[in-house]
Amino acid sequence: MNIAVDAVGSGWLGEARAATAGFLVGLLVTFIFVRVNTRLIRAKVTWWFHDIESEGGTHVHHVVIGVVVMATVGFLIIALTPLGLTAQIMAFVFGAGVALTLDEFALILHLQDVYWRQEGRVSVDAVVIVVCAAALFVLGMNPFAKYSSDAAVDVPTRIVAVIIVCIDFVPALICLLKGKVWTGVFGLFVPFIAFLGAIRLARPHSPWAHRGYRKRADKLARAERRETRVNAHVVAWRDAVFDLIAGKPHLPSLPPPSDPGSDDPA
Repeated sequence: MNIAVDAVGSGWLGEARAATAGFLVGLLVTFIFVRVNTRLIRAKVTWWFHDIESEGGTHVHHVVIGVVVMATVGFLIIALTPLGLTAQIMAFVFGAGVALTLDEFALILHLQDVYWRQEGRVSVDAVVIVVCAAALFVLGMNPFAKYSSDAAVDVPTRIVAVIIVCIDFVPALICLLKGKVWTGVFGLFVPFIAFLGAIRLARPHSPWAHRGYRKRADKLARAERRETRVNAHVVAWRDAVFDLIAGKPHLPSLPPPSDPGSDDPA
């Protein structure tokens, strides 16, 4: 006889949001532990853990563990379609795998160990975005809820649904192409935010600016001026918060990529 055990908090959150809460807690707890762990290892604390290495001396980054955890739990979720407390526990472990992976997202992006460089801050950005998105789901702000009904609908209703999808998601996609990741993500939950970001200038190093501003030197110059002005107000407090969360980078930034037309070796 199968005995179903309700997830923690499912009575007031519901099953789906309770599972998402498990994911959120797993992500946060693991990310905090990993950052404490890496800072203690960097400080060479003798009584703490050390880096994991294979027999050949290869450093095993925790992104490897995260990928294994996510692949394993993801398969089990698909194969077993768990409910209640089992689903919440699996979501917790999956969140832990996501934390281990995203904490080294910058290493995957740059294909270099930039963990303690300025470029490594991209990992913290990724974790914060996922945490905020998961928290909004737990609070009941699900941007996909109105598209998940299984009820049969007629053609005019489907056309209206497509229009709504365009209104909700196209501005968010434009924000992402314009390099406004935070605006695009939060715009999924509050479409007005995405609309504002979509009609404003792109960030100068974004794909949108790279393709759209090549022949518009005036727009590119305005985007660069705006980027400098925003950075003057935002980057200082952002770096201070990230230093507190993740530790201060102590290695120099990566050198700029070499000119493809130069004779320097790659």
